[in-house]
Amino acid sequence: MRVVLVDAGGTNIGSVRYALQRLGTDAELTADPARIRSATHVILPGVGAAGPGMRRLREAGLVDVLRGLKQPVLGVCLGMQLLCERSDEGDTECLGVVPANVRHIPVAPGLRVPHMGWNHLEAHGSHPLTAGLREGDTAYFVHSYAVPVGDYTLVASEHGTPFSAVVAADNFMGMQFHPERSARVGAQLLRNFLSL
Repeated sequence: MRVVLVDAGGTNIGSVRYALQRLGTDAELTADPARIRSATHVILPGVGAAGPGMRRLREAGLVDVLRGLKQPVLGVCLGMQLLCERSDEGDTECLGVVPANVRHIPVAPGLRVPHMGWNHLEAHGSHPLTAGLREGDTAYFVHSYAVPVGDYTLVASEHGTPFSAVVAADNFMGMQFHPERSARVGAQLLRNFLSL
């Protein structure tokens, strides 16, 4: 198994790498298309905004590389949003491998945006990525934009309105929450991803 972290400038790369090391996996950080294509598992981390995130991928020549991958690919936080078709954040065209558009979390009285903190998870069907998820499990979120619930949703959560916490479309998967900060649940889902 050879796991790579796509070096797209995300500020959570170090913490994701450390979470993988705790699971016994040393992931290589790279923006080299050949290294990414030859990996068994690819993780696209990210923190920040959709526009700059996609610009970094374009500048590194990685947009078509990522779209063409056939091995398991996992987007984390902004990385998950970049797997979608478009983001309302700067009206950004994204990778388009998950058939969804990213929307701003609606502002409502008493509802804080960005959504920050622990929130409950609700499984939608079964998938090898979410094996072992239990009723009442929680994960740690930090985001202002979210993917609506749809056919691609494996796990949902709610902050004012329901949104996708985990998505999958073919070999492309994403987690809106931070698995590296989500204790047992995050470790379990990362372990599941590595076993795909």
